[in-house]
Amino acid sequence: MDLSLRHITHRYDEVEVLRDINLEIKQGQIVCIIGPSGCGKSTLLRMIGGLERPTSGEVLQIGEPPADCLNPLTYIFQDFALLPWRTVEGNVSLALEDHALSATMREEIIADVLARTKLADFRTAYPRQLSGGMKQRVAIARALSVRPAVLLMDEPLSALDSQTRELLMDDLVDLWEKENYTAAYVTHNLAEAVRLGHKIVVLSRRPGEIRDIVEIDMPLSARTGENSELESIQKRLWTLMRDEARAADRELLDAR
Repeated sequence: MDLSLRHITHRYDEVEVLRDINLEIKQGQIVCIIGPSGCGKSTLLRMIGGLERPTSGEVLQIGEPPADCLNPLTYIFQDFALLPWRTVEGNVSLALEDHALSATMREEIIADVLARTKLADFRTAYPRQLSGGMKQRVAIARALSVRPAVLLMDEPLSALDSQTRELLMDDLVDLWEKENYTAAYVTHNLAEAVRLGHKIVVLSRRPGEIRDIVEIDMPLSARTGENSELESIQKRLWTLMRDEARAADRELLDAR
């Protein structure tokens, strides 16, 4: 299933947050969305996920989700959103409880996603017993359990330390290599975008407009270590964002 964003504009009262966003998210692509603080990245993700309706424009789902899909659009948040009184297995099960599944089918799905996210040995652990990276793996496993057509990822690694972030990026790459999942991925981290994105969408400061779309024609598995091409792309992205980011920070400071 592809997504097509057509002329998305959004306002909160008199404040224009997004302006005339046109974007295609093709099946099997990770599309990273970057931009300065307050430019509407997370708002745009909510529009994609149907949590908010744009003031004008539309988000179209083109084609059919996978036959076994239980929830076409599924979120992964930066704060993990785990229930502390449930085990790993219980947190994953939560996403399945509103679906008409037999106990056997639910158990098979849980076992499958825990294996795919390297959590099979931790199914009875509680969130308090897990590291930040493990907690985010649980959130990813929970999202995968409903077999989504598109993952909506809102700065999923920003709460993690740099070493854990690197390990989770490796996990996301390994998972994509096996499953070619589709994702809209909001981040403020340029290295993260260059490591994971097939397409990187650069938004301007508010109102967020698309300044550029950078496509990277390099396998995700090859984006490791020092790489002059990726470093050049990252510098290009920062050049696009630098003045906008400074202006956005001044606007936020003046608004206090």
